[in-house]
Amino acid sequence: MLAAGCRSSSTDQLAISVTRGACGGSWHADAGVRTFAVRNGDIVTTEVDLVDPRTGGVYAEVESLAPNATRPMRVDLGGGDYAFRCFPEDADMVTGPTVHLTGAPGAAAVRPISDLDLTDAVASYRRYVTAGLATLSAKVHRLVAMMGSGNRARIEAAWLDAHLAYARLGAAYGTFGDAANAIDGTPDGLPGGVRDSGFTGFHRIEYGLWHGAAVSSLRPLAAQLERDVDGLAADFGKEQVDPRDLPLRAHEIMKNALQFELTGRADQGSGTSLATALANVEGTQAVLDALAPVMAPRYVQWPAVATWMNTMRRALTSARTAGHWTPVAELSTEQREHIDAAAGGLLEALAPIAAIGDVRRTS
Repeated sequence: MLAAGCRSSSTDQLAISVTRGACGGSWHADAGVRTFAVRNGDIVTTEVDLVDPRTGGVYAEVESLAPNATRPMRVDLGGGDYAFRCFPEDADMVTGPTVHLTGAPGAAAVRPISDLDLTDAVASYRRYVTAGLATLSAKVHRLVAMMGSGNRARIEAAWLDAHLAYARLGAAYGTFGDAANAIDGTPDGLPGGVRDSGFTGFHRIEYGLWHGAAVSSLRPLAAQLERDVDGLAADFGKEQVDPRDLPLRAHEIMKNALQFELTGRADQGSGTSLATALANVEGTQAVLDALAPVMAPRYVQWPAVATWMNTMRRALTSARTAGHWTPVAELSTEQREHIDAAAGGLLEALAPIAAIGDVRRTS
């Protein structure tokens, strides 16, 4: 390991020390992919960013660096000006000396995002969810009404219509709190499994419909679902959406879809997991639309996100034939590989949004 101020080779790390009074000191490195070993030599936890001192744009960061701890910071250095900037707990920001490097361009610096930057995005997302909850409520009311008809095929169609309306809301990263389990929970982890009294909502009704339960036995469950959805719609206007959660949600919705829908794990008999995954894509799109004004100028691969979203849509819809959704377990090897590849590419494209959208101190 080299001392600060020495030139590093491609395999060495450059040691950087930070305290409440000094951030980084004097250093130099050749252009290219380099790793700094950042050590906190103080008694308080700090965040350390490598920034463009002119714009405040962030090249790389080490979050929550504990006292006496050392963590790596890997960055693609190019020609330009750099400085370390430290944000110690309960202390003022400290900026180290500006270091000028020559060479070809490296990684682009990302302008920090503040809570204020996300205000419009949160407002847009809230409007989407509020409208979606009204749609969901109407579709659940229709499901309850269909229960009285005794026509199983129509009830199943109404169930799917309502369930997809819920999936389009993108209920990830704690969006709806405890209501999410009541409305869309699975029997996983419940002592009584599918017979547990705590297993309610869409998936409990699904289990009954596709396992031959009498419709009359499902009516109380539908009525409970109706009350839970109406309660959620009434309460949502009073709930606060943390701006910091929104960039995380873009990735988390599809991560949940991969875990529960693309594996068939959440399926309770309907075989419609891929339809739910497609609705999750639409929920993700709503988050992306809300974030677009903030993310497009900051995320150089933003156009690739749209490309992968379309690829994912095509992969999922290709598994639907003659109005019938293929259950996950019945996918051909080619279909499975096509969907998995699309999901992997999309998740990779979405992953940087959380880091870029992370609200940072700027003073």
